[in-house]
Amino acid sequence: MLYALDKSLSSEEGFGQVKACLTSPLAKLVTWGILSALLYHLVAGVRHLIMDMGIGETLEGGKLGSKIVIAVSVAVIVLAGVWIW
Repeated sequence: MLYALDKSLSSEEGFGQVKACLTSPLAKLVTWGILSALLYHLVAGVRHLIMDMGIGETLEGGKLGSKIVIAVSVAVIVLAGVWIW
């Protein structure tokens, strides 16, 4: 992804090449996979920040927090998929 960013910013031809490459279904799938991992990591990180404030530190709170993280991550990942495709 960093290589594609560098190439797209280097020249107009490079931008056209990257744009053509990223329109393929495989490239969209890879982009969605990378974005999905980052979004899940972001949501789980927010959960840990909330736990650092003392909220949800019990066993029941941890279980509920993990279910919320999964639900929010699935929703955000589906939205990202709609945005990419």
